[in-house]
Amino acid sequence: MKVTGYTDRLTVTVPKAEGTDYRKSKLKSPLFGQRSKGITVIQDGRGFDIDGHSVRWANWKFHLSFDTRAGSVISLASIYDQEKEKFRRVLYKGFVSELFVPYMDPSEEWYYKTFFDAGEYGLGLCAFPLEPYKDCPANAVFMDGYYAGQDGTPVEIKNVFCVFEKYAGDIMWRHTETAIPDKFIREVREEVSLVVRMVSTVGNYDYIIDWEFKQSGSIKVGVGLTGILEVKGAEYTHKDQIKEEIYGTLLADYTVGVYHDHFLTYHLDLDVDGHDNSLVKSTLETKRVTAADGSRRKSYWTVVKETAKTESEAKIRLGMKPTELFVVNPNKKTKMGNEVGYRLIPGSQTSPLMSDDDYPQIRGAFTKYQVWVTPYNKSEKWVGGLCADQSQGDDTLAIWSSRDREIENKDVVLWYTLGFHHVPSQEDFPVMPTLSGGFELRPANFFESNPVLNTRSPPIPRAFPNCTSANP
Repeated sequence: MKVTGYTDRLTVTVPKAEGTDYRKSKLKSPLFGQRSKGITVIQDGRGFDIDGHSVRWANWKFHLSFDTRAGSVISLASIYDQEKEKFRRVLYKGFVSELFVPYMDPSEEWYYKTFFDAGEYGLGLCAFPLEPYKDCPANAVFMDGYYAGQDGTPVEIKNVFCVFEKYAGDIMWRHTETAIPDKFIREVREEVSLVVRMVSTVGNYDYIIDWEFKQSGSIKVGVGLTGILEVKGAEYTHKDQIKEEIYGTLLADYTVGVYHDHFLTYHLDLDVDGHDNSLVKSTLETKRVTAADGSRRKSYWTVVKETAKTESEAKIRLGMKPTELFVVNPNKKTKMGNEVGYRLIPGSQTSPLMSDDDYPQIRGAFTKYQVWVTPYNKSEKWVGGLCADQSQGDDTLAIWSSRDREIENKDVVLWYTLGFHHVPSQEDFPVMPTLSGGFELRPANFFESNPVLNTRSPPIPRAFPNCTSANP
């Protein structure tokens, strides 16, 4: 209970507080040229059912649970195939396995700021109640989360999840046919989806984590980054004063926003129409047309498919060459003979820029590739290791995968890392407008044809009391 020593190597001016209070009660009235109008969502009845933690909506059913480390966990996600008249499994379990946030200031005061937000803090433990009408629309239904406290008693987080049907004017599919003489055909279907949302505030950052289910069979995963930047004090009030590396951007007087990354690695235990799946890499390759082909064209591209047989063949850096990735069930085929599958449509193709021998990158080696595939192992859940706090990188996805196990036609787990390089700008201060990213799991020969061809017709607009249209 004594201070045995301290280091005070720098003296800087305390940044000004003016302009940093983001509370609405402390802000001036907005000075827009036109006053914004109020917007709300009105739904005539709820279109989904929740039984305990099981959710049924449209052609989907899945289980939603709360985990102190991962936050929201989606499991047993299955979609109803109208032609086969049965539910078919897509995702056995999906969740955020780790959220790695290394800062790029190697100085004595900052070098250790390389956070594992799931493993060291807990995305679930850092989740807070969602605010109706703001975090979630008016038609949202809220669910609570529970975990065991340090003394073993249950702890409740009210409204930790919200579930809502989303319609934002998007189009599910459409076509206008004008080539038939004396006929004009137009068919349009509006896009209505179901969203499961959670917000985790890990220190200064707020992470908005969405799972969106579409009637077409797609699962879209979205992440929104907002909150307050990690900043440091500096003796500068203008960029021209800076003569050395400050490892960030000057945002305000005496205030620097430090460069950093966000890497979210997802555990996606896909069971595409069954347990045994394979990863197929479809590479787009340019081919030259020869004189013997008798064509006036000089080139075309075609698809060269390769099935990954071991873990080493499934470690992929996206963006190196045009490649599409599929998780298929080689034991199930469509009537046309194609393997049923799901396609991974990645988001931003961001890779770590730290050297492999840098200690944070050793601990976060699972970010070196955006895609990994491993055989299912119940002990391999957390890519940063079971005990991430003060870990040394000896229990990561990179270590597990080095065994180079067989993954063809096995019960496999797909690991996908979504990344952001963040160079702060003045617009990010004092509170950052939401920066969004995500990825999609999309059916690829899973159905015999378009599963939403025969969706219900759009509902007839209904007049509600005290509601008028601005453009009748």
